Amino acid sequence: MYGSYTGRSRTRKRVAGLRTTGTAAAVGAALLLAGCSGDGDGGDKDAAPTVSQQPKAKDPYWVNPEGNAARQVAAYEKDGDGEKAALIRKIAEQPVGEWISPDNAENQVKGVTEAAAAADRDALLVLYNIPHRDCGQFSKGGAADGHAYRSWLDSVAKGIGDRSATVILEPDALLHLVDGCTPQEFHEERYDLLKGAIQRLKQQPATKVYLDAGNAGWQSPDALYQPLQRAGIAEADGFSLNVSNFQTTAVSTEFGKKLSEKIGNKPFVIDTSRNGNGPYTGGDPAESWCNPPGRALGEAPTTQTGDDLVDAYLWIKRPGESDGDCKGGPKAGDWWPEYALGLVRATK
Repeated sequence: MYGSYTGRSRTRKRVAGLRTTGTAAAVGAALLLAGCSGDGDGGDKDAAPTVSQQPKAKDPYWVNPEGNAARQVAAYEKDGDGEKAALIRKIAEQPVGEWISPDNAENQVKGVTEAAAAADRDALLVLYNIPHRDCGQFSKGGAADGHAYRSWLDSVAKGIGDRSATVILEPDALLHLVDGCTPQEFHEERYDLLKGAIQRLKQQPATKVYLDAGNAGWQSPDALYQPLQRAGIAEADGFSLNVSNFQTTAVSTEFGKKLSEKIGNKPFVIDTSRNGNGPYTGGDPAESWCNPPGRALGEAPTTQTGDDLVDAYLWIKRPGESDGDCKGGPKAGDWWPEYALGLVRATK
């Protein structure tokens, strides 16, 4: 998602496949038939996943037992590689965001939220389908137009129903308006789409919505608060920071509090999936965001942050999935076990 723009980092993802029991089983099967069975090569697809949920009091979000990391654990165990399996398990046992693809959105979301509900957990969803997405960079695409986006968003909301879900709304979309990456002719429509998305999602009784606000290395609170207001932040539950980026939790928290002061003390969530060693400062600064070496996992996902303004530390970016075809990586969103192992080994 950021191409050559300094200080940015995202990747496109598709929802991982589900193998569930009870009510969610039929929907999970429908997801598999629809072709939404995960990104890239997540190890042996026939190997049985071997992960469980985190304690609900610490982290209420659902761990997908068929995510790429879980499948990689099973594949390494099948091959007798206990050392690598134990390392990847540190990723597989944490809840990560489920990025909803454009096709069959209602079935995808219903499958995820039903599986989460069956496990007595909340779903963590990431919506990334805004028209003119990513300014033509690694994760270009999105809905064909505003009408298509509203239709897709309505399908997502129907898929959530009355089940508990937290939605991270459109990483990059607001920031690309602020930094001029998105052409001026699309600005008015995008503001309208973001505000409408918040309003539609908040019609679901158990849904929280966090509008993405970039990261501490990209723009300033002074540049962001009015665009956030225009995009409907007043009706959202808060905003998200550091999605797919590497700014430290301390820096992100300080940034978030300064921004929160300007928008009615709204709370926020921080993506800590890969920020354990902070941003990468070597190599070409224009590509510091893309599969940087030596990065590490950050704080484990939790709602117990010890700060009233920080609602949660989340793994919104799925650790081990590529940022794009740079530094030897596969295309954006594909599972890359070597990078996943590097993240874990570098974690203190």
